[in-house]
Amino acid sequence: MLKKKNKIKFYIPLVLSFVLLSGCGNIEEKEITTTKEEVFVMEKNITQANITILDVYDNVEFNPDFKTGFGFACVVKLKDKTILFDTGGDSQTLLSNLETANIKPEDIDIILLSHIHGDHVGGLLGFLEKNPNVKVYVPASFPSSFKNQIASTGAELIDVSNPVKIIEGVYSTGELGTWIKEQSLVIDSDKGLVVITGCAHPGIVNIVRKAKDMFNKKLYLVLGGFHLSAAGDSELKNIIKSFRELEVEKTAPSHCTGERARELFKQEYKDNFIENGVGKEIRI
Repeated sequence: MLKKKNKIKFYIPLVLSFVLLSGCGNIEEKEITTTKEEVFVMEKNITQANITILDVYDNVEFNPDFKTGFGFACVVKLKDKTILFDTGGDSQTLLSNLETANIKPEDIDIILLSHIHGDHVGGLLGFLEKNPNVKVYVPASFPSSFKNQIASTGAELIDVSNPVKIIEGVYSTGELGTWIKEQSLVIDSDKGLVVITGCAHPGIVNIVRKAKDMFNKKLYLVLGGFHLSAAGDSELKNIIKSFRELEVEKTAPSHCTGERARELFKQEYKDNFIENGVGKEIRI
């Protein structure tokens, strides 16, 4: 057992050097105080209406007024709260696009990070310099050194391992996957479930199925990165078939989904396929 622990410690700096901002691995690890996650309870008849989702960081271009960059982030505007899901690869591009969208950093109440890769967390620390007065929901498996950096800004850090309520009608799937742990955002809207994924490393079908199992409700929209760039047509068609079997009404893939995958989803979903990319606004 001791050898196993040492091996894990040995790999952490290697992972950090690859996926985090420079200097993250130099932070001295210490005990971190985190807010205990709320126990997941499905709330009947509590849904979100008038939802606006704006893609503010993406390598897929939609609106040329916005800067592109490899990564993903979107702003979810709800009645009482505004959520930033992921932060893209760098804060300069993220903050520029927020300004283009007329969104001030202080308008954001909550940040949810899907997974540890730099194209999803790279803009976080620069954002927190502008607004540290937020709750930051991170997978519990995030390295302590990165959590220390978040906590040092004064932001409220919340570890997530199991499905958890963020606010009424808005939830995290909890950590899914094995080697790359990832959480996704689920919004219980009055039109059905909206699922937002960062990179879908645990498998996009697994994530969608998890959301449906959590609520046993209609799936209205799935958007974000589907991680299908390397998939062949046969695999892609099986995934699309699974979407249909799960009764997903609309799709809006971007980021790491891949051009061929987006093409096949568009062929299948036709008018229910939403062209997504940086600067795209989706109203529900």
